[in-house]
Amino acid sequence: MYMSIVEKFVTMDYGPAPEDPREALAWLDKHNRRFGHFINGAWHSPLEAKYFDTTDPSTGEKLSDIAQGSALDIDAAVKSARAALPQWQSLTPHTRARYLYALARQIQKHSRRLAVLETLDNGKPIRESRDIDIPLVARHFYHHAGWAQLLTQEFPGYEACGVVGQIIPWNFPLLMLAWKIAPALATGNTVVLKPAEFTPLTALAFAEICQEIDLPPGVVNIVTGDGHTGEALVAHPDVDKIAFTGSTEVGRAIRKATASTHKKLSLELGGKSPFIIFEDADLDSAVEGLVDGIWFNQGQVCCAGSRLLMQESIADQLIAKICDRMNTLRVGPPLDKSIDIGAIIARVQLDRIQRLVDQGVAEGATCWQPSISMPSRGLYFPPTLLSNVHPTSVVAQQEIFGPVLAAMTFRTPTEAVELANNTAYGLAACVWSESINVSLHVASQIKAGVVWVNCTNLFDASTGFGGYRESGYGREGGREGLLEYLEPTWFKHAPPLHPRPLAIDQPPQQIPESVADSANTPPIDRTVKLFIAGKQARPDSGYSLEVRAADGRLLGEAPLGNRKDIRNAVEAARKATAWAKATAHTRAQVLYYLAENLSQRREEIAQRLSDVVGKQQAESEVAASIERLFTYAAWTDKYEGAIHNPPFRNVTLAMQEPIGTIGILCPQEAPLVGFLSAVMPAIAVGNTVVAIPSEIYPLITADLYQLFETSDLPAGAVNIVTGRPHELLKTLAEHDDLDALWCFADAPTCATAKSLSIGNLKQVFTNEGRSIDWFNPAPSSDRFFLQHATQIKNIWVPYGE
Repeated sequence: MYMSIVEKFVTMDYGPAPEDPREALAWLDKHNRRFGHFINGAWHSPLEAKYFDTTDPSTGEKLSDIAQGSALDIDAAVKSARAALPQWQSLTPHTRARYLYALARQIQKHSRRLAVLETLDNGKPIRESRDIDIPLVARHFYHHAGWAQLLTQEFPGYEACGVVGQIIPWNFPLLMLAWKIAPALATGNTVVLKPAEFTPLTALAFAEICQEIDLPPGVVNIVTGDGHTGEALVAHPDVDKIAFTGSTEVGRAIRKATASTHKKLSLELGGKSPFIIFEDADLDSAVEGLVDGIWFNQGQVCCAGSRLLMQESIADQLIAKICDRMNTLRVGPPLDKSIDIGAIIARVQLDRIQRLVDQGVAEGATCWQPSISMPSRGLYFPPTLLSNVHPTSVVAQQEIFGPVLAAMTFRTPTEAVELANNTAYGLAACVWSESINVSLHVASQIKAGVVWVNCTNLFDASTGFGGYRESGYGREGGREGLLEYLEPTWFKHAPPLHPRPLAIDQPPQQIPESVADSANTPPIDRTVKLFIAGKQARPDSGYSLEVRAADGRLLGEAPLGNRKDIRNAVEAARKATAWAKATAHTRAQVLYYLAENLSQRREEIAQRLSDVVGKQQAESEVAASIERLFTYAAWTDKYEGAIHNPPFRNVTLAMQEPIGTIGILCPQEAPLVGFLSAVMPAIAVGNTVVAIPSEIYPLITADLYQLFETSDLPAGAVNIVTGRPHELLKTLAEHDDLDALWCFADAPTCATAKSLSIGNLKQVFTNEGRSIDWFNPAPSSDRFFLQHATQIKNIWVPYGE
């Protein structure tokens, strides 16, 4: 029977194109298929002599015995890293750059073997390991070799954190290693890394590469094991920073475990990313993007486009195209170069995917799977489309981490944004539209750290990656990623804060006779109020606190704020959306106006403040406050983003965005300048604030809200609640509608702030119990506070035909 070329093309099927695994298997055999830990530049057997299997998820066959790390192994690795730190940091930037360059070259040299090893251990298609993962690994080491060379020029006044503990997931084993180790080494840190127990092989292959380039012993240490090994690393007292990529649940546990320490923490957690398609989009291109968005790596991607949001007018047409494309997807042995979807990592993950799909169907979703052949052995799940999904369904809210797409519709761009943001996560998003105006307008409103416009799952070392909200905080890659491994020298070495009673530096003045004669006249009561939504408000409790001078005199009374007052203040701050939408120039003008009005009232404010802190400090506080207002007014329209040029036909717009609503426990020792030094950087970049002022002089609230009322600050932009700081801090920390919490206090109070705020994983910035010289303009000059007041959103925009 005659068949036309078109008919032959349609019916044509792919033949097998298997990748030869002999080199990778020979490498395993060279190590007798048993691996210990890589500590101090050499291989060591586990101290507790325990091993576990790592297997090929596509066949179930055992690949190797892997050492089970214990607390003793972690301790040995940390000691090795600590011992190596002085020598590593004493090297010139150029020498460290040469080591990173050598790592990149060796990765390229072994790229094919690494790709096969990754596929064997992980189950992802060889095309993805070979063409995406391993080239990106080399790219990260090349890129960070450049940063190592330029470090002292580009980051003056910063130094390495020290010994870094890193824990990586199983979905991109070697790429996640590169994301973590490359910036850590470039900035002068030493590393103890724990790979995922399911996929340790390429991390161990990287350890061998470290030996090949003669990396100094102890600079990189790799300890394998399960979750208990990770717990030991997180808990080790001599680790200065923890960098974690994994589930939100584990991230929350790490946050709690490190709360009472000074460990710096970065978390890259789960996601439930929206994939938004507008009616004017190129639907065929969008469908191909969707294939990469949800079925790439079997959907086991934290930024997978697992929520399809379709404009209602094209929903039926788009669903038909998606189903047609799903019918052409090939599921099978991942070493076959013609395969689209490989194996699921483990039985426990496969069972979880099926359980969530069943629950989604029970909640009303319609399940469709293509009629394609599936392997008879191994861990596989077919590509799955769930339509008619309700926005509150479990499949629309929980991260499935599998090849499952949940589809919903919208009518207007506003509704699309609301649906996109209807999640606890905020890692990534895709927007498909031929209108650049629509695309960028929607992208700017989505609460996500990365937004791809008319493209999907693009990554580069030059561009930061990380999330908002319960997707974690901190960034991997780019300039912002380096800051995760650096600290300002002044902050790192600041002495501990030791609260002490403040004494007046001038003797009490003798009361004039005219005043003494009026002693029998009833005094005018001085009781301030709370400041909420731009108005003075009485406390819900109906009680107040006495405020006394250093010599014991009663100065007045301050409201005793409570839980309800904090709730009202947070609500007012959330409603003050006009402040974030105001232009940077407008915000600058308000801050300049504040400085102008404070300058007009400097003598009276200093006189009242002197009753508590003394005349000299009071005058210094007012002068420093005026300067601080000018500084942040100046930064308001100059603390801007950047444009990156990754090696694709894209530009990425790195936008500095406000975090949202920030709760601030202001420093006690400097009632005025401490308050303004903490609050002004937050509002300068568009955040709204709920502030708890200094307990020793909460009467400063009256002077502050009079300044705010006369300086055109919009209602709700700054809200002040006085009271007992420890009680109010608890309410702030546990409030799930706050996006961040800042705390400037002693070490126990800072630990409390971090521990109590794990509910919604709000960002926490504290002084770590260290003393900050609030009269020194350096903190406000080196962008330190501004970095904590913003988060970077990278918007990828393609160009060309």
